[in-house]
Amino acid sequence: MACIAKEVETELLPFFRVYKDGYVERLLGSQYVPPLLDDPETGVSSKDITISQDPLIKARVFLPKLDEPHQKLPVLVYYHGGGFCVESAFSSDHHRYLDGLVSQAKVVAVSVEYRMAPEHYLPAAYEDGWAALQWIASHFAENVIDDEPWLTNHGNSERFFLGGDSAGANIAHNIAMKVGKEGLPGGLKVLGVSLTHPYFCGSKEIGSETCEDPEDFGCLVWNFVYPSAPGGVDCPMINPVAPDAPSLAGLACSRLFVSVSENDELRHRGIAYYEAVKESGWEGEAELVEVEGEDHAFHILKFETPKAKDLTRKVADFLTKYHNLRQPQYLCSPLPPPKPSSKPNPKTCHLGLLPCRPHTKFSSPDNLMVNPAGEVAPSLAGLACSWLLVKERGRKGEVKLFEVEGEGHCYKILCETETEIENVKKMNKCLASFLV
Repeated sequence: MACIAKEVETELLPFFRVYKDGYVERLLGSQYVPPLLDDPETGVSSKDITISQDPLIKARVFLPKLDEPHQKLPVLVYYHGGGFCVESAFSSDHHRYLDGLVSQAKVVAVSVEYRMAPEHYLPAAYEDGWAALQWIASHFAENVIDDEPWLTNHGNSERFFLGGDSAGANIAHNIAMKVGKEGLPGGLKVLGVSLTHPYFCGSKEIGSETCEDPEDFGCLVWNFVYPSAPGGVDCPMINPVAPDAPSLAGLACSRLFVSVSENDELRHRGIAYYEAVKESGWEGEAELVEVEGEDHAFHILKFETPKAKDLTRKVADFLTKYHNLRQPQYLCSPLPPPKPSSKPNPKTCHLGLLPCRPHTKFSSPDNLMVNPAGEVAPSLAGLACSWLLVKERGRKGEVKLFEVEGEGHCYKILCETETEIENVKKMNKCLASFLV
């Protein structure tokens, strides 16, 4: 109540007020919650760490329940949203979201607490985001800076992701562009970038926007949090499709996930960004997800709703795609495991390979990854297993081919008739005998 009697210097509603005595009153943002070891609902553990003292950069680290003591997991560096001026890595909304995402995706997540306006105008948040990423990346290089055991013991350097929501998604994009230009310690590569409801704007209208209106909220916020931005609202950091923006082909990842919501004013910007990346010559796999009938950041503000859970699941799927195939001893894939060793490690080698439906050689006959039987394909003698459930070609090992008469593709999953069910039982019995 004491703040009401003070004289206001400036304000950015509905985010904050700055009083003449220097006090900043934030009007939005969820309350602080402490980290928790072994969340009783998710099994996720979290703790707070200090990355840098000057400037002060902190983070909250999340570790899912492990299946084994030395399990290696993908790493997600996450930047929270809030218009560069509210919310926190330690807030209840973002803690709850990251806790749930980490539980589903089985990743080690580092949620960065960066400096915000009006105490620290941009580019402070970008600088903190970059410094935090370098510190995290150092755990997978020779010169580790202040070792964090959860990263060292459980982080998989080959599964490294950046992500964020709203302003945090903007940071993640700009950090990925900087990685493409400058690289990371130890040559670490960013596999994927996840951008949920990314905050972009610009002077030129897109879709139903009215960005030429000086009262446009996205432009208004940007001008406030980065008053010295070169180019104003057409600065490449807020408008990646501006005429003078660097080519998005420089985005330092091979996979991109962009999510927008139907009722979000930033929707058109997110779609335009996705399309611009695809048209830039960037060589990677991009995915766009649009959620009908929802607003900005609904997946965080309404975390328990069905659509929010579905979007969280999609992000988790993006983070774990292809990863889980490396965990079991038996793989269901038409592709040989990479880099077979002449002296396999009993803890990591694949005992058997079950390519149940090796049909992909017909879908792309010139691609060796999906046509292992092509004329110029490498010898299958390099297949890193000793048992195989298809006919082999030029390798030593026990081989078995199982063919089911009178059935079509995926019958064992789509079965409806009694005959199909019986054939499924036969197929499963064969697979079971192979595994044991």
